[in-house]
Amino acid sequence: MYGLAVPVERIQELIQVLIKGLRAVQLYMPNNPVYQRAMENVRTALEHIWNTTDELSLDVGESELRYANAVVYVQDARAQGEGLAWTFFKDGIRNFAFRRGVEDEEIGRFLHVINQARALPADAPEDLLTLLWGADFQYIRYSFRELVDDDSVPIEFEGGPPMTTPEVVHGAVLEEAGPAARPEGVVSTEEFETTLYFLDDREIEYLNQELEREYTQDLRRNVLSMLFDLLELQPYATVRAELIAILDNFIPYLLGAGDFRSVAFILRETRDVRGRAKELLPEHAQVLGSLPGRLSQDESMSQLLQSLDEATVHPTEDDLGELFRELEPTALSPMMAWMPRVASARVRELMTAAAERLAQAHASEVLRALGSADEGTRLETVRLAGRLKLAGAPEGMGKLLDGGDKALRLAVIEALAAIGNPSAIRLLERAVEDRERDVRIAAVRQIGQRGYRNAFGRIEAAVKGGKLKAVDLTEKMAFFETYGAMAGADGLALLARLLASRGGLLGRKEDPEIRACAAMALGKMRQPEARAALERAKDDKEPLVRNAVLRALRALGT
Repeated sequence: MYGLAVPVERIQELIQVLIKGLRAVQLYMPNNPVYQRAMENVRTALEHIWNTTDELSLDVGESELRYANAVVYVQDARAQGEGLAWTFFKDGIRNFAFRRGVEDEEIGRFLHVINQARALPADAPEDLLTLLWGADFQYIRYSFRELVDDDSVPIEFEGGPPMTTPEVVHGAVLEEAGPAARPEGVVSTEEFETTLYFLDDREIEYLNQELEREYTQDLRRNVLSMLFDLLELQPYATVRAELIAILDNFIPYLLGAGDFRSVAFILRETRDVRGRAKELLPEHAQVLGSLPGRLSQDESMSQLLQSLDEATVHPTEDDLGELFRELEPTALSPMMAWMPRVASARVRELMTAAAERLAQAHASEVLRALGSADEGTRLETVRLAGRLKLAGAPEGMGKLLDGGDKALRLAVIEALAAIGNPSAIRLLERAVEDRERDVRIAAVRQIGQRGYRNAFGRIEAAVKGGKLKAVDLTEKMAFFETYGAMAGADGLALLARLLASRGGLLGRKEDPEIRACAAMALGKMRQPEARAALERAKDDKEPLVRNAVLRALRALGT
């Protein structure tokens, strides 16, 4: 290589314009302005390379191109075998180089050869290597390895006249000898006109493959690619405004047709075009940049999700996943609103994955969804926050504990227990005195299961005070069992005294339900004194107390 090393950014720019040039070769005729502009961009990129070197050599990997051991191109996973690197690699080419002067005539023919190689059927006798050899390039050098032995030494081709072959020698001999005299009475096939409809099996198979390829290609994607090519290459403001309007009006049609992959393609390309298009007016850039946001708004997302729910044929997971990845954070609230209504398990799974991605990246949208006026949106958001253990979610759950219905408040309790940070524990502690019995029980049980010591004070106050006398047995049991699990040796004396209190002439008679709850609480302790207190009460005359003692002893392993 001559001169200074080429900056990697220059090579990456060249490869990108080469890829766009390949697309122009595939879609347009040479007299088309888009084709001509694409070729001009390729020539300009090459001229930038020649500012620092006279030859650019690229090594070919299975999915990448390297320049001096630096990766300058990585094949997109969505290329599905049609990436630039794989096109060279599969036919054995391991290196190719451009020399100064290639931009004048040969670069266009080079792109046509690559496009021709991509279109070859699997059983074609030619491949990219033979096509390059037949093109006889003077400013393009390449080397290859035989596929049967990838460790063999590359064979270099420097361009120039083709090698002498037996066919060439045979033709030269016939030309030198001149036409041979034909004996009288002998006919030649050249005197007959062959029929246009006589095809052998290989030709018929080739036509069938071409027909299948024609009918299976994505015409919408081709049309959209043309529109974006024009949008990027045409500098006229009026033309760009018309193209943007076409794209904007095309999105509702694609959504109605269920072509979500094409919608995702539009959103992705608009983002890229904003960075690539030269002299793009600010108003045009603003409209292009607003497309993902407008699609993520409540009204648009509701129409999208409703069409998904009502579709008779659901799109593939790849199609939906690609669209959901392009959505903006404002899509979280409408997705949460529609989550309970979606009938398809597959669509719900993809929506859940997209919602989790948005929630983890945008805490403010989670809080906005928690403050929604729609009860279903709040409920689904609470469950989502609990699954993801979002640390900032408790900030928006305090109001839900005060004003939500019972089902929502129960979901908040579960989410707070899963999150488990100080803010969540404070709200759990407050829920111990909730107005709803089921919410109180759920909060107490979650505190006991997770051992939140900061909330133990309210549990202890309820057990030692008289608040539990007016509640039912289930709630009493929840408070006492949580107290037994968290109090340790400090609470053993209180529980043993409550269990043993049977009344008498001078003693206060304790409620059998309180005594049974005390027995169950002792069953949560592992101290020998707890077992001894239960052993003393296992023959109690109260059936409720006796059953509770036996259950507690079984829990201790007796």
